[in-house]
Amino acid sequence: MSDSTHDDHDTKPTGLKRWLFTTNHKDIGTLYLVTSLIMFFVGGSMAMMIRLELFQPGLQFIDPQFFNSLVTVHALVMVFGAVMPAFVGLANWMIPMMIGAPDMALPRLNNWSFWLLPFAFTLLILTFFLPGGAPAGGWTLYPPLVLQTGDSFPFLVFAVHLLGASSIMGAINIIVTIMNMRAPGMTLMKMPMFVWTWLITAYLLIAVMPVLAGAVTMLLTDRFFGTSFFNAAGGGDPVLFQHVFWFFGHPEVYIMILPSFGVISQIVPAFSRKPLFGFSSMVYATASIAFLSFIVWAHHMFTTGMPIAGQLYFMLGTMLIAIPTGVKIFNWLATMWKGELTFETPMLFAIGFILMFAIGGFSGLMMAIVPVDYQYHDTYFIVAHFHYTLVPGSVFALMGAAYYWLPKWTGYYYNEKIGQWHFWTSAVFVNVLFFPQHFLGLAGMPRRIPDYPTQFADFNMVSSIGGFLFGASQLLFVWAVISSVKGKQKAPAKAWEGAEGLEWTLPSPAPYHSFNTPPKVD
Repeated sequence: MSDSTHDDHDTKPTGLKRWLFTTNHKDIGTLYLVTSLIMFFVGGSMAMMIRLELFQPGLQFIDPQFFNSLVTVHALVMVFGAVMPAFVGLANWMIPMMIGAPDMALPRLNNWSFWLLPFAFTLLILTFFLPGGAPAGGWTLYPPLVLQTGDSFPFLVFAVHLLGASSIMGAINIIVTIMNMRAPGMTLMKMPMFVWTWLITAYLLIAVMPVLAGAVTMLLTDRFFGTSFFNAAGGGDPVLFQHVFWFFGHPEVYIMILPSFGVISQIVPAFSRKPLFGFSSMVYATASIAFLSFIVWAHHMFTTGMPIAGQLYFMLGTMLIAIPTGVKIFNWLATMWKGELTFETPMLFAIGFILMFAIGGFSGLMMAIVPVDYQYHDTYFIVAHFHYTLVPGSVFALMGAAYYWLPKWTGYYYNEKIGQWHFWTSAVFVNVLFFPQHFLGLAGMPRRIPDYPTQFADFNMVSSIGGFLFGASQLLFVWAVISSVKGKQKAPAKAWEGAEGLEWTLPSPAPYHSFNTPPKVD
């Protein structure tokens, strides 16, 4: 059969139709990435309002109820709107190109899993305009507090259901694609590290998203149908919700960081001009982190009156996670050791990730120790810890990935000078923003409060200034992306000298259909 037989299949819809009905993995990847960038700025503007209120002691700009709504929706938007869809966007764009596949395995499901998101976020943002305001129970949605939400409560629950359904469909698609559509000769151990981390992440998503769905459905029936899952007056147990929530919540944290590990494992070898050190140990470390993430959930609950045996188990289990994580950091450093390093923007973000993610990891080990966690729990120390893992962690990895693959996506290099400025301003101000929060927490400042005594004033002011400047410096990222889309300097097929992998065998920009005939992998 000649190639011309299928010429009519190579249709590339144009205009609005292309974006609404597309089943092409690159278009859907772009939709995910643009959506997540918009949600990053929406969630970021909420963070700016939070930091504005905390700039000085006293209630100045917003009332406490609205403050707690901002904290709650900021977290939900950043987790489900900025970080997760961005990684799904990267997976959509890159996995077929990295494994030599023509597209994702389930293209229509792909389109659907994306289009659930804008509706879910609309429901979530709408909650601000409903009687009683947006949910103000924290992103953990603990009862009985979250059950006091006004009319927006069912909107919140349905938004979470839609976001979960989208994640599950995306994960199924990724697993089927990786398992069934690899190029001939590409065994599992020859897959790029980014593909490996996503394969493991996709299993995590399928395992835990239904747990979250179950938990919020039980909240819904407690509120509207007279059940008492979490209502002590009816024989329920509010602590049961915490167990169910964190059984989802802890793997969720790794869902947001494992693809980052994959990104860093692509960037570091490329700019060290050496293969990744200890590839198989990286794969096993990723798998062990994923496994351990399921059995340490109650370290979020040391202060709930857990028996000593439970506290000991969760403390030691949590400390075990430091071992595979240490293996990864060692391997990245060993990859750079004696390499021919150059420091383009993607490499800067990768090195920034390694250094600052390590800070987040160490503060996590501190919180794993039960007796001292009684001091840290529910203070700003916790806020500092998880923002170090999620901002210089996940977000820096996403930025690095964007700079690394932009030439492949657009066909043009971004403006390197703007990229460097973006990195250095982000790296400085993210520390000015979050590092003082460790000291606030150690001094006893509780999280989620709109006002505080004057002894916390100085560190809060420093933190707020860091926040405003960090937020402003993200506009440089948008500028850098636009500089690549508008394009002055053409990128060759292999945009970076040290980059390896099938995606760099395709021309830049990557053609609409990547591999019509699968490449052979030796």
